[in-house]
Amino acid sequence: MSERGAAGPGPAAIQVSRIMRPDDANIAGNVHGGTVLKMIEEAGAIISTRHCNSQAGEPCVAALARVERTDFLSPMCIGEVANVSAEITYTSKHSVEVQVNVLSENILTGAKKVTNKATLWYVPLSLKNVNKVVEVPPIQYARKEQEDEGRKRYEEQKLDRLETKQRNGDVIFPVINPDRQTKEPHTVGYSQSSLIHLVGPSDCTLLGFVHGGVTMKLMDEVAGIVAARHCKTNIVTASVDAINFHEKIKKGSVITISGRMTFTSNKSMEIEVFVDADPFVDEPQERYRAVSAFFTYVSLSKEGRPLPVPQLLTETEEEKRRFEEGKGRYLQTKAKRQAQMQRAAQQ
Repeated sequence: MSERGAAGPGPAAIQVSRIMRPDDANIAGNVHGGTVLKMIEEAGAIISTRHCNSQAGEPCVAALARVERTDFLSPMCIGEVANVSAEITYTSKHSVEVQVNVLSENILTGAKKVTNKATLWYVPLSLKNVNKVVEVPPIQYARKEQEDEGRKRYEEQKLDRLETKQRNGDVIFPVINPDRQTKEPHTVGYSQSSLIHLVGPSDCTLLGFVHGGVTMKLMDEVAGIVAARHCKTNIVTASVDAINFHEKIKKGSVITISGRMTFTSNKSMEIEVFVDADPFVDEPQERYRAVSAFFTYVSLSKEGRPLPVPQLLTETEEEKRRFEEGKGRYLQTKAKRQAQMQRAAQQ
């Protein structure tokens, strides 16, 4: 792994590189989306923690609060090098926005391609008191417009996080070993899956709570299982909707990561993933919702070409409602992508 400095509007940007190994990928050789998300978060945590400790003040560690929608632009394979670059683009009084780009590099041919672009938000927590958010040193902007645009993004994500938290009372009952023979293929119940994980020291930051990248990797694993059970082909992560970290997860907690299919188009699947935490045995706190997100997957042939996705069969009114909501998100994203392509063609 390597790291180097670069020029940027705020503190020096950083780059982290690592070669992709067999245990980073699925059986088809495609690198797991969760592996890439974990690398993105590690780079973001390094640069934001470094910046928040750049001035005299209370020592702190940056904690991930939110990841904006992330698209997986092209698959990465075993043997390629992931080059992850991170740069701080905006700071508020108590938060840091980090822009991260990921390039895959074929070290045999030298060919490079952009695989991911992500925006992450961090908050600095005091080393002395994990519940205390400290102030963030401001950065210098090259232009006044950069600060105004950053402030607009800050207000938008703040509002979206609030709306997400308000609808976050939904429940997915853990399904560890369901009797799938009693369920109809391509239904929500057939592919629904859960994973239970005990949070250990290697999962945690200096403050004893889980790294955001560890959580995202587990979420991607569960979403991938749901997608694979639904279509029974090779699947890859296509995008991740905004991931909101509502509460910290402490060392010693038992977390349940649950995923269910919500929507299918002709060539994509949307999976809703929740992370619920049961605190350490000595703590009075009840189980709580820690993280939530929507993952989108596509099905690929052996040659890496998109395959049709079996239509999701909805059985209850709740499943039909979630399907229509997913359809709305799909159409909205499709319209945005088409508008971006039109603007790019006109330039």
